[in-house]
Amino acid sequence: MSRIGNNPITIPEGVTVDITESVITVKGKLGELTQEYSAVSFKVEENIITLERSSEHKDHRAKHGLYRALLSNMIQGVTKGWTKELELVGVGYRANNQGNKLDLALGFSHNIVLNIAPEVKVETISEKGQNPIIKLTSFDKQLVGQVAAKIRGFRKPEPYKGKGIKFVGSSAEKCIKQVVARFGSGWRKPRHGCFRASFQRICSAHQSILDKVWQ
Repeated sequence: MSRIGNNPITIPEGVTVDITESVITVKGKLGELTQEYSAVSFKVEENIITLERSSEHKDHRAKHGLYRALLSNMIQGVTKGWTKELELVGVGYRANNQGNKLDLALGFSHNIVLNIAPEVKVETISEKGQNPIIKLTSFDKQLVGQVAAKIRGFRKPEPYKGKGIKFVGSSAEKCIKQVVARFGSGWRKPRHGCFRASFQRICSAHQSILDKVWQ
């Protein structure tokens, strides 16, 4: 992580960074974020922030990269924001929102109503012939990730048919695209042996991804 920590961070126009002894505050057009830190020091010169660690101890090297990544995420959050999209895969699955109150129909005996934090903007997209999409936007990357994980936890995707709530652009999609890019149509042939059956099962659950890949 120390190599990440050594990378400088540029402060974009319209963003202010306030550094005290143990807290760093970032303000931008979308909001304000604070983060406690330790074992590192920040140096600001001509809108360039560099981080230095206090020693070569293993924990300090880890924190060097950690706080650099957190600060970079904070700056991007208050300037561009962060977005997570969730897809509802299942017959009768629906999502509606009124403001920050999200109403989910996930095949249970009753709907799930979730009050979302005011820092997160919620949008539900329902198009004919397409699975419903929940779009979450916030300047706080950690918060939007926690909210998305909580929603996904109500109905996690099952491994065979993919029914449930999944992240758009999930690792399964990336896996399929990487294998198809490497083997082409050959991945369906027996020569790829031990993983062929399990991989075909994953692909059958994500046929829409394959359709896009082959285009």
